[in-house]
Amino acid sequence: MQVILLEKVVNLGNLGEVVRVRDGYARNYLIPQKIARRATDAALKEFEARRAELEKIQAEKLAAAQATGEKLNGRTLNISQKAGVDGRLFGSVTSMDIAAALVAEGFDVQKSQVRLPDGALKAVGEFPVQVVLHADVAVEILVAVQGEMV
Repeated sequence: MQVILLEKVVNLGNLGEVVRVRDGYARNYLIPQKIARRATDAALKEFEARRAELEKIQAEKLAAAQATGEKLNGRTLNISQKAGVDGRLFGSVTSMDIAAALVAEGFDVQKSQVRLPDGALKAVGEFPVQVVLHADVAVEILVAVQGEMV
């Protein structure tokens, strides 16, 4: 299926490009999320009419992500979890826990934006974590997991 991208998608294309994707990816993800639209003649004409407006919206999203990224870059986030004597956690620190801690500090971050390179954090210590705020904005924060003795 051919679709018109309404915003930049990593590994797919930029705003306004007509790309060919699998039908299920378009129907189940791109179109419902309003990231893309079927590439019909009417849709292409409408897109060209709204192109300046969509580019302005994209620029605003990018600027907001960059501003948040500057505040977030290099920040250390402290999270306390129950841990044993050997420093292993009872459970783990997941991307949901990190996103919730960032929201508590006043940042607008979703769970899907937090990238844990080695999976969930299962030990006490400091770990680098990447937060992807926009397709072009990725910042690294340091998550300090502190153990609470039980």
